[in-house]
Amino acid sequence: MITVRDAELRAGARLLLSGVSFTVSPGDRIGLVGRNGAGKTTLLNALAGRTRPAAGAVTRTAPVGFLAQDSRAADPAGTVADRILSARGLDSALRALRRAEVAMTEAATAADAADPAALDRAMRAYARAEAAFQAGGGYAAEAEAARVAAGLGLPERVLAEPVGALSGGQKRRVELARILFAGTDRTLLLDEPTNHLDADSLAWLRTFLQAHQGGLVVISHDTALLADVVNRVFHLDATRAVLDIHNTGWGTYLSRRDAEERRRTRERVSAERKAAALHAQAGRMKARSATATMARSMARRADRMLAGLEPARRTEKTARIRLPEPAPCGRTPLGAISLAKAYGGHRVLDGVDLAVDRGSRLVVLGLNGAGKTTLLRILAGAERPDAGRVVHGHGLRLGYFAQEHDTLDPGRTVLENLALAAAHLSPGEARRVLGAFLFTGDDADKPAGVLSGGEKTRLALAGLVHSGANVLLLDEPTNNLDPASRDEVLGAVGSYPGAIVMVTHDEGAVDALRPDRVLLLPDADEDLWDEGYRDLIALA
Repeated sequence: MITVRDAELRAGARLLLSGVSFTVSPGDRIGLVGRNGAGKTTLLNALAGRTRPAAGAVTRTAPVGFLAQDSRAADPAGTVADRILSARGLDSALRALRRAEVAMTEAATAADAADPAALDRAMRAYARAEAAFQAGGGYAAEAEAARVAAGLGLPERVLAEPVGALSGGQKRRVELARILFAGTDRTLLLDEPTNHLDADSLAWLRTFLQAHQGGLVVISHDTALLADVVNRVFHLDATRAVLDIHNTGWGTYLSRRDAEERRRTRERVSAERKAAALHAQAGRMKARSATATMARSMARRADRMLAGLEPARRTEKTARIRLPEPAPCGRTPLGAISLAKAYGGHRVLDGVDLAVDRGSRLVVLGLNGAGKTTLLRILAGAERPDAGRVVHGHGLRLGYFAQEHDTLDPGRTVLENLALAAAHLSPGEARRVLGAFLFTGDDADKPAGVLSGGEKTRLALAGLVHSGANVLLLDEPTNNLDPASRDEVLGAVGSYPGAIVMVTHDEGAVDALRPDRVLLLPDADEDLWDEGYRDLIALA
């Protein structure tokens, strides 16, 4: 269980929440919602113990499993199976068991020529290692870990691969699998767990979370997940720095929220009309000495009537997102010839040929691990192919949006990151650009490493604004965005006149892109876009 008492949260000098108190008990499935930058990730970090509140206390009386937005496996050389099993300490127990098996086999093979006592020692060591492994759940736990991995779209062959050989989406699934495998007794703190999941994995995750016996706090912009899973909704209102707690499911929360907003509007309109009438009457009466006192009383009554109203909710700001005006270029600014790439003996790209014409719009589809992100990284120059080459045409200016925000330097400030992407901007111009993307005041001086996923997305997009790019490589550009910010991004994609190569699981992003071609990986088949390919988007 997690108990929060009178907590105050800040991002630098900015107040996010004040005087917040609540508990997360077993059986609570809480949807934490609010606009990007409101402080949802900051609150989740405090619940997980990664950060401390500026005031008040957060107490944890049971283990927690925390999936951060930027979660990455600790050891890229370790296998996927070891990473998942490490949630219960079974990775080291399994390695010790394997070593004991090898030692016992070697001792048995050499038994005729060596001291029989060596075999006896090896057998006793194996028995101790097996007992330690079984104490942690043993082979049943190993099978359970494999089932969780399979449910999240990680096939059995992947379990033996090093984590470092996986795509960004697969690594994210490994971390989610590790947390879900850790045990049913803990409170799960999940920050955008549906990123990189296909339709089948999403369905499996919803079923798993519905059956979870411990507590759950989930940040997600997937409204279907919230509707199916949560039984409490915490709305973080950035304009008032308060946490509105609703002990209802998602559907009831939406209905009550809309009804409450309609009630406030009716009350305000009625009170303003009555107050206006009182002020008008008072204005007519104050000129006469006989009624001047009554006029002042009527005016005070009108003022009290307005003062007693609940304050109107301010509309939350939305980043004004636009994409760059593309610089002039030749007919085919970007191409690729016979690209190939392998990780750890597993080939993810093989013979990819590509011609990106001026103004063309290409969507790349394929299952997780098919090489979509790898292709964009190679096209962007962030990675080198094992074979083949990337061809830069006349006038090419590339803009690259990486799904893991690799283009941002976490140690540099927001302003410094923008300066790296658009060096020609003066400091004043750079701050105006950041303001349009909702980075105001001291936000510009925050290190990029402390930003939420949605804020990193906005910063990365801000870096494209003045790049003059005529070919954009967009890898999951709508991940981590609230609905209003997502709509802004999709509007910008739809109006951009340059060429776009996009990787996405988001059907709305493909609708905005209006692709003319599709590239299917891993087979590297290119075709004209047809609505028949639409069913592949959610599976990608």
